[in-house]
Amino acid sequence: MIARRALAGLATALTLAGCGDGLDRAGAPDTIRFSILNTENSQTSQQYWAPVLADMEKATGLQVKPYFQSNYTGLIEAMRFKQTDVGWFSNQSGLEAVRRAGGEVFARTTDPTGVDGYYSVLIVPARSNLTLDDVLKCDKSLTFGIGDAKSTSGTLAPMTYLFAPRNIDPKQCFKTVRSANHQANLFAVARGVLDVATNNTTGMRLNLERGEEEARQVKIIWRSPVLPEDPIVYRKDLDPAVKEKLRQFFLTYGREGPDAERQRANLVALSIGGFLPAADTHLLPVREMEATETLLRARADGDPGEIEKAERDLAAIRQQRIDAAGKAGQPLMPVP
Repeated sequence: MIARRALAGLATALTLAGCGDGLDRAGAPDTIRFSILNTENSQTSQQYWAPVLADMEKATGLQVKPYFQSNYTGLIEAMRFKQTDVGWFSNQSGLEAVRRAGGEVFARTTDPTGVDGYYSVLIVPARSNLTLDDVLKCDKSLTFGIGDAKSTSGTLAPMTYLFAPRNIDPKQCFKTVRSANHQANLFAVARGVLDVATNNTTGMRLNLERGEEEARQVKIIWRSPVLPEDPIVYRKDLDPAVKEKLRQFFLTYGREGPDAERQRANLVALSIGGFLPAADTHLLPVREMEATETLLRARADGDPGEIEKAERDLAAIRQQRIDAAGKAGQPLMPVP
């Protein structure tokens, strides 16, 4: 397993280094690359992000080149090899960018509804009689769609809150398990290609607002506890002046000036309400979810030493989260 992961990482690095699409950072101090996950098809992502990136260029005086990827690992590796500078991540992939790619959280999204946080969900066809109990029978009669391995709502949350507490391995539970982005899983369930899949409330609402009929052809049978909004991450080693330009852009976008209304409309099209300042402590709830999953698996394995270590690690992370929320004067994000 380790050898295969090492080879996969090397292959990704070589692909990124040799793709020839403008990722070379040499000689381009006034150019930044902004990475975006394709949670839907690439053309749609580019269409909705283009006006925001154009405004970023105008406000910062930097040339902004988008870098779209179909999976989070590609985004993490691009930042790791300094081929991208800043990006929109999920919480779990943002945590990996901080851990492995020299990333630093400086902002986070808000929801346009004013509700702080979103939910991971399981969806089935609207016409289906499937219940959560049916899904958890694990009789290998159902096809299942899971998210990207680094997706918070597509993988980490359902594993932490639904499957791990029941000692369920999806690969042993379902007839087939397919990994895809949220839109692909939504469409597959709506069209009867999959029986059940993970998704999230933000993406589903966005599909409804855009009039995509598939969003009306599914229903939710499970919902996670609330999850924190997405982080915006830049490289720690960026020029401080560039960091400040980016920080000012995100924290003022849609909030002030004659273009604020138009800017807010640009964000709403992406199901983003705006941006708030944040730091790496924003990712503590995700670290707590990871630690919870580790503890549940240790208990299932029955190793006293591993259980004690997992309990200790979880308690330490939980206390860090409580302390950070207290210093910031924020309510605690409920996690297990």
